[in-house]
Amino acid sequence: VQLQASGGGLVQPGGSLRLSCTRSGSTLSHLAVGWFRQAAGKEREGVLCLSSRGFVKYTGDSVKDRFTISRDDDKSAVYLQMNSLKPEDTAVYYCAASYLYGSNPTFYAYWGQGTEVTVSS
Repeated sequence: VQLQASGGGLVQPGGSLRLSCTRSGSTLSHLAVGWFRQAAGKEREGVLCLSSRGFVKYTGDSVKDRFTISRDDDKSAVYLQMNSLKPEDTAVYYCAASYLYGSNPTFYAYWGQGTEVTVSS
């Protein structure tokens, strides 16, 4: 399973970005997909995860009401919509896929390369 994360960039506080996680050559529909992030000098943390059946788990309160996750099975893609971005959201964002559902990163065997998000004025 090869994943590609994209969509990162520089955005001002309060702005929005949509990250995409795609799988080449096959579908993501039967896999759980999670988004994780790692800020400089900090450990990787979970953001959101989406089960194959559409259940969503937020890992931290800091992104509730601002971030949403969705999937487009026709495009073999999972999206992370990030609104009302804050400087503390600055990190490298990774998508990962698993046959297990949960927010524990050890569940995820397949990882994309990461896409950098910088929130700054």
